Amino acid sequence: MTPEEMEQLLRKDAAELVKTEPFSKLMLEEQILNRKNFADMLGVTLACQLAGEVIDRAELEKMFRVMYEKYPQLLICATKDLHATVLRDPACTGPLEPLLFFKGFQGLQAYRVAHVLYEEGRHFPAKMLQSIISRKFGMDIHPAAKIGHGLLVDHATNIVIGETATVGNNVSFLHGVTLGGTGNEIGDRHPKIGNGVMLGAHAQLLGNIHIGDGAKIGAGAVVLCDVPAHTTYAGVPAVQVGHPHDDMPSFNMQQDFTRDKN
Repeated sequence: MTPEEMEQLLRKDAAELVKTEPFSKLMLEEQILNRKNFADMLGVTLACQLAGEVIDRAELEKMFRVMYEKYPQLLICATKDLHATVLRDPACTGPLEPLLFFKGFQGLQAYRVAHVLYEEGRHFPAKMLQSIISRKFGMDIHPAAKIGHGLLVDHATNIVIGETATVGNNVSFLHGVTLGGTGNEIGDRHPKIGNGVMLGAHAQLLGNIHIGDGAKIGAGAVVLCDVPAHTTYAGVPAVQVGHPHDDMPSFNMQQDFTRDKN
């Protein structure tokens, strides 16, 4: 799905909802129906959520607009993240909900802008945005971290992703996941997550470890070592307990690792 196709779907859903739910009219007109494209919809929504005592809404809207014009790939990633959320989150009934309400999706898109600011060498505004994201959404992603597209960030509360972490495409995060270091070491010190990985709630992955494509990490696991592709790890400390039933556990979101037998 392209950003243009996502825009049309959002506009259609918003127009239908306004007819049946008058209480939604003001929000949907302001953030969807009166906006010219998907970039405008996304930028104003993020600005509404992040504005406050540090920076006002008009300045945030301007910043998002400039960055989306300069880096159109941000909109492609946002479209893929939005589509992933609709497909994988059973609580989601359509793309309007994550765009307007889901802090996991919103925080991820704000991080993406912080990341390109950081890549430009504009570290102070990038870290300022990181700080606002952390306080508003309860998720803390260092702007230097490298994150792929097609992510589901479910609930988002207490997610921490460190400076040298990398995350592949089509990964699913549950709440409370940490991609952290093991102490006060410096340099390359955070986990590297492959494609299609599912990270269960409150999984703690620590150190410069590698999680292979299609791996599955059980809820509450403490992972201190490399995880081979297409294996299931669980426990404290985590050990291999089986293999996922399919190549992309992030897609089916089956969180009962006891079914994953060796």
